Amino acid sequence: MSSEFVVTKSYQSDYRSPARYIWSHVWRQKLVLFVQLLGAFSNAALASAVPYFTGLVYDRLVNPDPDTMAFVWQIVLLILLSQGARAVLQLMRNFGSEVFAQRIERDVRDELYASLLGKSMTFHDRQPVGDIMARVTNDVREMNLMMNPGFNLVIGSSFFLLIPLMVIPLIRLELLLVPLLFVILYVWTQYHYVRTLHPVAQRVRQSFSKVNSRLAEALEGLQVVKGAARERQESAYFGSLVDEWAQHYIRQSEIEARYLAYLWLGIAFGAGFLHCVLLFQQGLISGGDIVNYMGQIALFGFPVFSSLFALSRIASGIASAQRILTIINTETDLDRNEQGYSGKLRGDITFANVSFGYDAANLVLKNVSFSVQAGQTLAIVGQTGAGKTTLTKLLNRTYDVTAGRVLVDGIDVRDWNLEALRSQISVIEQDIFLFSRTITQNIAFGVESYRQEDVEEAAKKAQAHDFIMSFPDGYNTMVGQRGMTLSGGQKQRLAIARAFESDPPILVLDDSTSAIDSATEDRIQKAIWTAAKGRTTLLITHRLSQIRWADRIVVLKQGEVVAQGTHDQLLQTSEVYRRIFARYEDPVRSEG
Repeated sequence: MSSEFVVTKSYQSDYRSPARYIWSHVWRQKLVLFVQLLGAFSNAALASAVPYFTGLVYDRLVNPDPDTMAFVWQIVLLILLSQGARAVLQLMRNFGSEVFAQRIERDVRDELYASLLGKSMTFHDRQPVGDIMARVTNDVREMNLMMNPGFNLVIGSSFFLLIPLMVIPLIRLELLLVPLLFVILYVWTQYHYVRTLHPVAQRVRQSFSKVNSRLAEALEGLQVVKGAARERQESAYFGSLVDEWAQHYIRQSEIEARYLAYLWLGIAFGAGFLHCVLLFQQGLISGGDIVNYMGQIALFGFPVFSSLFALSRIASGIASAQRILTIINTETDLDRNEQGYSGKLRGDITFANVSFGYDAANLVLKNVSFSVQAGQTLAIVGQTGAGKTTLTKLLNRTYDVTAGRVLVDGIDVRDWNLEALRSQISVIEQDIFLFSRTITQNIAFGVESYRQEDVEEAAKKAQAHDFIMSFPDGYNTMVGQRGMTLSGGQKQRLAIARAFESDPPILVLDDSTSAIDSATEDRIQKAIWTAAKGRTTLLITHRLSQIRWADRIVVLKQGEVVAQGTHDQLLQTSEVYRRIFARYEDPVRSEG
């Protein structure tokens, strides 16, 4: 399974099917599994001891002798001791089951999260965030509940079926007939119940993902919803998705309501008691044997009662495991190429006949070719939708080319170790993403170890130090989700400071000063000039004050290179560039 990022683990799960995947996690916890099995067997065996002892007491009370009360007190003591031991073992079993479930939830969530980090942007572009969140949170939680109480109850109830079948022949072999028929019918019922329930449980999980996806999308675009006064329509649509989810749950409840095991249990009680009476009339068993026998059959009540709940948990857990495996087993179009080249990057860049499309039918870039020498600044200009941002995403292998080659230092980027390549390229985009962490942590993001003075120096270069110090907590100020507590200009200056801190050989500035006022831009411009010295810089901008000082300019139109050269050369030779220049020249003059 290819991946951009892989976590090194001491174990390897089996991804071939949901059953194999679950078992690989279960088998990893062998000791806990053994404790659970021991506790479940002991619980059933000691529960079976109560009707056995009760039957013995009944026979002695029916035919008392001088030692009867002493015998009764001995039995009472044995029952107390056995049930005390049962309670301790039951505690071990339940504790082990909970540990079991929590460890599996932890491991599955870690695997899924690492898998999501390793997926390419092509995968994430096509996957709704809400659906991903449903799988990471709710589906993983369902696997926890599948183990406890799900499998915990199933394992425990299985011994409550087996132990009576082992004890009843000791009373009278013929008495095994009714319990054996009940167990056969019970197993048949469980098989058909799970087969019927599983697809419905899958639809429940899928409909929940739709609800979650719509909720995440609506909250993300809440400003648009309110701005268009679409609250009522969004609420109605969301309600329809919730109704669909509810209908699947109702269908699941209907299946559970037709659970036949309760019917078989009632018939087993009646038929078993009738059989006992017939044998008693023939003198083949005693009254105490009847008490013992009916007590053993009563133990079947626990698996019948618990399986209704436990099997629905297991069906939901298996459906969730299948949804999780769908994500994990989806191969990304990129791999980390761990054995690839990982040397120090100089900064030479070559695009050789590069074509790219997000799907095969629609190419965004077509036969793009240009070169940048290490230390040079390349400006990429063109109208909106020309493919400027897409072009830069091919450099660090956010996406891979459809055709052609992208070379860094003469080496195809696909032949680089992915981590080594990306760690030496810093990208500052117009849509800045900041984490819900302190300002210091955001600036130092991507740096293994940092000093506070280096962070502050980077902030000063990016003209961010003054506004940071205006906050009560300074560099320890927590940034809200996606940096919503900051202005656009402040976020962009923090992103520029992040680039200064990481000190990359290649710097990509994707309209990174668009939200900064002219006065601040002049100060940042000087810092960028300083930072650009000795490093290769790709500059996407509409500000001609920045385009002018680029060593080379590439002009894109509808995904194709229509001109390239210096500013003066392009003014003389490229009509497209002159039109772009004329469009933005007046705003530039007004800024001056």
